Amino acid sequence: MANRNTDKGMLQHLEASVPGSAKATRSSTMKDVRGPATSQERAKTRFRAPGDTKNQEKMGALLTVAVCTYNRGMLLPRLIGALRAQSCPIPYEILVIINNSTDETGRILHQLCHEDGAPLRFVTERSNGIVHARNRAIAESLDSDFILFIDDDELPHTGLLKAAIHALRDEKALCAGGRIRVMIGEDRPSWLGDELLGFLGELDHGDSPFWVSDWSTPIWSGNIAYSTAMFKADPGLRFDVRYNRSGSAVGGGEDAIILKEFLRRNYPVRYRPDMIVEHLVEATRLRRTYFLKLHFMSGYRYGRYSPDSYERHLLGVPPFMLRQALVHLVQTASMSLKGEGRALRQGMSASHSLGCICGRFTQWFKRRVQRKY
Repeated sequence: MANRNTDKGMLQHLEASVPGSAKATRSSTMKDVRGPATSQERAKTRFRAPGDTKNQEKMGALLTVAVCTYNRGMLLPRLIGALRAQSCPIPYEILVIINNSTDETGRILHQLCHEDGAPLRFVTERSNGIVHARNRAIAESLDSDFILFIDDDELPHTGLLKAAIHALRDEKALCAGGRIRVMIGEDRPSWLGDELLGFLGELDHGDSPFWVSDWSTPIWSGNIAYSTAMFKADPGLRFDVRYNRSGSAVGGGEDAIILKEFLRRNYPVRYRPDMIVEHLVEATRLRRTYFLKLHFMSGYRYGRYSPDSYERHLLGVPPFMLRQALVHLVQTASMSLKGEGRALRQGMSASHSLGCICGRFTQWFKRRVQRKY
């Protein structure tokens, strides 16, 4: 069964009517080719240089597997090893974006560069936050034909790269994503039901591939691949820095915003159930406060950046938002006093409403300051 746990409130500002999607054009049998097996072979198999059209024709399509990391150096050897063990129908490289890490990430990656397997390179992005890191990865990958993102706390299942390339190259998708399975282990709290796993990154829309055309079946950047042709054609098509988050901050939404833009442009977006990664959930996220903060920040960004305007408002906040927040808060208090299991879910809705109010006030206040000066 498809897991559609995405909170409607969190995606309220992303909903849009999207025309019918494109259809698959063809499929083919692909020959598996691994990355260069030794350092000597890697030296001979260079990724093409900008403007090197002769080498482009000789080498054909290329894939960059991008990993954005912050202070998780100890997780990288296992991830890089799993990526190098992948079979892929085209040559691929592994690119790591170090986002101002203060641990041993650089030293660990330097050692991994000398190990056998697909070529590995890494760069440092000085601007803090996942959005800056992902945009740097795109900039570093424009000489490749495809880019695949995987998080530093994830591990790929066998066949991830093969499935992604089949979707992008043979099915002609411009964006493709797949399943994300969260790994919690024995520390899973009793209150953490399956209906909440979507807020920890879990994604599963079933066993059949399909074209994504609306928000009932989103795909997320923890397991996603793009054709770089989109980014080459439009330098402005990047992750939105307004939805940036850095360090241990919660929130985000940058991947939802860019997916919204793809759907608005009617770009072909493909869900592939054979693109599978496992996501390690940190203990800090296994707390009720994490879910409340996540929804508050989602609401804040909606209120802060929504272009909607209202004739009636109090300090930028329309009356219906105040009424909505009050109802959610009363219901949350009532459920909590009765010990109902739905109290957390209701509290998440209340947090989202409060975030919307704070975001609307911030938008109103900043506009007044701009007009004054």
